[in-house]
Amino acid sequence: MDGEEPGRTGDGSSAVAARIPGKEPKDWRELVTVVLLSVTAVLTAWTGFEASKWGGAMSISFSQASSARIQASRLDAAADRMQTIQVQLFTQWLQAYQSGDTQLTTFLSDRFPEPLHTAFPLWLDSQPLKNPDAAATPFDLPEYAIPEAAAAKAADARADSKFLDALVYNQRGDNYTVLTIGFAAVLFFAAMSGRLKHPRAQWVLLGFGIAGFVVCAGLLLSFPKLV
Repeated sequence: MDGEEPGRTGDGSSAVAARIPGKEPKDWRELVTVVLLSVTAVLTAWTGFEASKWGGAMSISFSQASSARIQASRLDAAADRMQTIQVQLFTQWLQAYQSGDTQLTTFLSDRFPEPLHTAFPLWLDSQPLKNPDAAATPFDLPEYAIPEAAAAKAADARADSKFLDALVYNQRGDNYTVLTIGFAAVLFFAAMSGRLKHPRAQWVLLGFGIAGFVVCAGLLLSFPKLV
């Protein structure tokens, strides 16, 4: 019609959109950027949470390792003290035996504490004075086993295991911390892509952000989780 302005059509908004080059790609870029920023922000918070959880697990394991080590030291001291007493009693028995005091040897042997009380008759039955293959003392027999000594070894092994667990937890926490930095870099690229004026430069930065997100998300899926 003659009254219509040049360039106008029946749908005025479509004509305006058609005359603005790059409008539709810009909307797609903004949508991708918003989604990338939102998802990355959530995953950044999650990696920080996981780093904190693994750090707590590391502290607990270190504490348990320290407690087990202290317990092992106490049990070792108790076992050494018990063995020292029994060695002294056995030495007194040897002295009484050499002097021919059968009453004293019987008195001492009947009152030997465990595990010397169990190992001593077996040692005598092996005839140590005649048999060169016999154990030198009852303390060398496998039947002579102080429970506190075995418990000390178990506590020491438990301390070693907890210490190794703590080192593993520490490394996992560090991995999540590094992943947090990676997601922060993704946020940087995504945010900076909207500050540039050239569309190609915007897509380049956004592409870096998307690539970084894919790498970080893949690592996040492969890492063990602690909730």
